Amino acid sequence: MISTAAEVALLALGVFAVLTALTALAEGFRARVPPGRTVPGVETFAARVRSWWTLAILLALALLLGRWGVTVLFALFSFVALREFATLTTKARADHLSLALGFFLVLPLQFLLVALDRPGLFTVLIPVHVFLFLPVLSALRGSPSRFLARVAETQWALMICVYCASHVPALLTLDIPAMGDRGVLLIAFLVIAAQGADVLDVVAGRRWGRTPIAPDLSPRTWEGVGAAVGGAALIGAALAWLTPFGPLGAMLMAAFAAATALAGTIVLAAIKRERGVRDWSHLIPGQGGLLDTSGGVLFAAPLFYHLAAWGWAAP
Repeated sequence: MISTAAEVALLALGVFAVLTALTALAEGFRARVPPGRTVPGVETFAARVRSWWTLAILLALALLLGRWGVTVLFALFSFVALREFATLTTKARADHLSLALGFFLVLPLQFLLVALDRPGLFTVLIPVHVFLFLPVLSALRGSPSRFLARVAETQWALMICVYCASHVPALLTLDIPAMGDRGVLLIAFLVIAAQGADVLDVVAGRRWGRTPIAPDLSPRTWEGVGAAVGGAALIGAALAWLTPFGPLGAMLMAAFAAATALAGTIVLAAIKRERGVRDWSHLIPGQGGLLDTSGGVLFAAPLFYHLAAWGWAAP
């Protein structure tokens, strides 16, 4: 039987081969542009491919390091994403303590509970306990101005950037007999399905898209999303060997992950439009921030985790 490290390495080689092909394609597009001119779509595609290289290398290294490596990687990811989100939230001096505790207490505690395999705690810490008690700190500071909006935006930031993000390494805590110690491969499956759907939606939407889903929020179309979800299902079938789902189950899980991820990107786009910004940050040249490139994975993670737990984990 192939070891988990060997399977991760084999998967990484496959991903790197695809990225190499995409890099060659991007450079081919750039070579066709006349000297002294730039085509925004081509430059955006090339920048996105470069960002995928970085993300793929970091994820491959984390997967090889096991549970703690993955947990630390996504804790850092969560911290950066929370910072991006917090810059767009409504804040007052009364909220500074709540925000500080969110960054330096709630976030590390959430990921520590995941690393220690405490699902009874990490699944309720933020949506129950933090939801109820963190606003108390802001209330005690005595500022009623836009209190509900300030509290709600902080809660949303923690839910998306911390709670959802923590469910990616939480996949390693599932007791799935057919997986053994190969839980890291479920993370690779989720990320590839969600990110692959994003790429397919962009390509298919530009080529065949006719019916916008939310014209004022996002360029995504029903045709592009349909092609992306269907394409993700095919990716799931091709990567079924990574999972305990079987070919049909892998197709359904990949399709669910893709649909949820694409829905999440529309929600994040709505927040940006409401705040009047194009990108969450300028962390990744040409692509914006982590929430711009990987926000869909965060939305997909809790659903993917619970479907895997209900359908395949030991009772």
